Amino acid sequence: QVQLTESGGGLLQVGASLRLSCKADGWMYDRYIMAWFRQTPGKEREFLARLRWTRGDTFYADSAKGRFTISRDKGEFIMYLDMINLRPEDTAVYYCAGGGSWASTSSAYTTWGQGTQVTVSS
Repeated sequence: QVQLTESGGGLLQVGASLRLSCKADGWMYDRYIMAWFRQTPGKEREFLARLRWTRGDTFYADSAKGRFTISRDKGEFIMYLDMINLRPEDTAVYYCAGGGSWASTSSAYTTWGQGTQVTVSS
């Protein structure tokens, strides 16, 4: 059973950059998929990006293209989300997730971190 722990959230100004981390503890099989989602109160979790742990290929939601970059450090079992030019509408709780499906829906992921708050102030 993999456990995921996010870190790196905080309070930032418009235009700032931020790196979120997701540490994975436990065994991950070769085809493990990891992803980043975010959620604001009253809304469903929004898919941002995913990657295939072993091969490293990635996929982005349209809303994340150009400003968000997903990556991983295989040796340290850490996944990252680098965000640039942050906007107030990026304010949300950001979650990392893991599972076996190459999908953008939250239901496809079986393991979730506890979330980390990102607040962008104007």
